[in-house]
Amino acid sequence: MKIRLASRIQNLRPYLFADLDAKKNEALARGVDVISLTIGDPDLPTPEPIVAAAQAALAEPINHGYPDYPGSPAFRQAAASWMAKRFGVELDAEAQVLALIGSKEGIAHLPFALLDSGDVALCPEPGYPVYAIATELAGASAHLLPLRPEHSFLPDLDAIDADVLARAKLLWLNYPNNPTGATADINFLRKAVAFARQHKLLLAMDHAYSEIGFDGYQAPSVLQVEGAAELAVEFHSFSKTYNMAGWRIGFVAGNRQVVGALAKMKSNMDSGVFRVVQQAGIAALESWPQTLGSLLSTYQQRRDILVPGLRALGYQPPNPQATFYVWMPVPGGDDLAFCARLIEEVGVLVTPGSGFGPSGRGFVRFTLCLPQARLREALDRLAKAGIGA
Repeated sequence: MKIRLASRIQNLRPYLFADLDAKKNEALARGVDVISLTIGDPDLPTPEPIVAAAQAALAEPINHGYPDYPGSPAFRQAAASWMAKRFGVELDAEAQVLALIGSKEGIAHLPFALLDSGDVALCPEPGYPVYAIATELAGASAHLLPLRPEHSFLPDLDAIDADVLARAKLLWLNYPNNPTGATADINFLRKAVAFARQHKLLLAMDHAYSEIGFDGYQAPSVLQVEGAAELAVEFHSFSKTYNMAGWRIGFVAGNRQVVGALAKMKSNMDSGVFRVVQQAGIAALESWPQTLGSLLSTYQQRRDILVPGLRALGYQPPNPQATFYVWMPVPGGDDLAFCARLIEEVGVLVTPGSGFGPSGRGFVRFTLCLPQARLREALDRLAKAGIGA
């Protein structure tokens, strides 16, 4: 018997990285030694103090039962203390911090907690696909905000149509930015907060890459803007900062009403974060910034191999200040054809920019989540095949 699926699933496009995994597996089946520079999955191990904290917590039977839905008081306090230490932002740990099963969980649930049919979320593009996909799954509409190089990959908030703004309830931002590697200074964040206040929007900042900065760069928090906690929430991830992608832990902080709404969603949709993982998360927050130095040094060394190597081939990638991505325009502007050529001719897989939205056409994204030797080999393969600009 053929089951009729819900229209929301029938109309749901494949997730970008699931499609890229399929292309990688096809090449591997042909015997190709694939160098995948696609998904931002840290290749370095979780720091030892974090692992040790988890091992100790795992031995305690009290941690084997259901966790508290919003996260343990100890974890939420550790997150609030970290926000105070890192950004100078004071939060009520009980009412303004919520543990998440990775920040993606909270990002995906936010439209369900906030938007009704007919409402609009303002979603930057190129951008993390979940902003728009979750909005559409919730029955609302995603209005795409183009991020253009001529505007330093910042959205032109003043260009949004008044009719769209009349229906908008949510504005997404993500800086340091995936996929472009762009950054936003505190002045832009002040403007965004003022814009959100003027148009009665919730401002949601995806801050997954807040700690991945080079050459001394440190990203600001939107919650540093005066009054921002009245109309903003910020999502933090442990995946990138602490190499904990598979552990699935993060947190959201900010507006009390929205944090409470997400907590209500969690109590009906999942059973919270495993207590052992929360203990590891506390150890991670308390180890900051000691565990960060070698990580940033590693990524910066990789950046300083990949960017000059691509430039030597005639390409023009910028030198990113943050994230572990390199966002590059491709000759001729056909990113899909460029990616197909790389995987077919030299076994190198990169992410087409059009997978992140219409404004990503003509760009590709490389990740720095591979050892130096593999980055050099990828560059050598391109040079030997004559794949240059």
